[in-house]
Amino acid sequence: MDSLSSSSGIELDRTFHHTTEIFDYHIRWTSLGNTTSPPLIFVHGTPWSSRVWHVYAQSLAQYFHVYLFDNPGFGDSPLGEPLPEVKDTISTSVALDADLAQQSEVFAALYKFWAQDWAESGAHVIAHDHGGLMSLRAHLLHGCEYASLCLIDVVALGPFGQPLFKLVADNEGVFTALTGPVFEGVVEAYIRDAAHGELDKDTMEMLKRPWIESDEGRRGFVRQMVQANSRSTDEVEGRYHEVGQKMPVRVIWGKEDKWIPVETADKLKKKLNAKDVVVIEGAGHLVMCDQEGRLGIELGWWLANMERK
Repeated sequence: MDSLSSSSGIELDRTFHHTTEIFDYHIRWTSLGNTTSPPLIFVHGTPWSSRVWHVYAQSLAQYFHVYLFDNPGFGDSPLGEPLPEVKDTISTSVALDADLAQQSEVFAALYKFWAQDWAESGAHVIAHDHGGLMSLRAHLLHGCEYASLCLIDVVALGPFGQPLFKLVADNEGVFTALTGPVFEGVVEAYIRDAAHGELDKDTMEMLKRPWIESDEGRRGFVRQMVQANSRSTDEVEGRYHEVGQKMPVRVIWGKEDKWIPVETADKLKKKLNAKDVVVIEGAGHLVMCDQEGRLGIELGWWLANMERK
């Protein structure tokens, strides 16, 4: 496989428009591979984008019709715009919707838009970080049916409480005021903490660029940090047992994940009635950077077995 930093040539060249009760969204997406192949969707988390999946998308597009997209406010997708009738009545702090309800609703709408071209079996879904909670909410609350679900170091079980989140939340004005090399250093430190190994220069540049190249990106990064402790699983966590009864579920975790401890993997397996847990040694939260090849093998094995059923 090519490295994350060297993968290129994938452009999110299509736009999906969706309007909720309070926001108007324009989601950038694309697909790769033969449209007659089984559908496969990659869902990214925070503070990442679909770029973390490029290597896997390019490889698996030989066997699947692969879909990539950027969540609202991430990568190439802009934040949702408040509708004119509510613009003056809501706070901009809800723009990224801390409990992921809005983002999950948008993903569900996008999934159903794509699903018009599929058989009834649904798509295989691979999700990382808060993409896990998004995909679970889309299934349990919005009726999205998947062929299988693979969850990688996901946000899914509360409570959440990284010390850095609380520090930023308690000092939002201070962090929002940071600019230039100082702010860039904060972003780099945060990203570095997600990886177990040292990230190469190009990969670090790819991951941090959306957050440091504009004021909008800088504000978005701080806003995510402020909201991170407020994510809620209350609506869905009590229903997790239903998921494994309806579809095959696999849980993959980096053994050295400092953001979400590896012990969470077994807890999630039991909650979801998942088929198995794979723990990848030498990997932190960013498994795709730390152990790119190992993760690729595990994903390929999983998907191949799902298609044999």
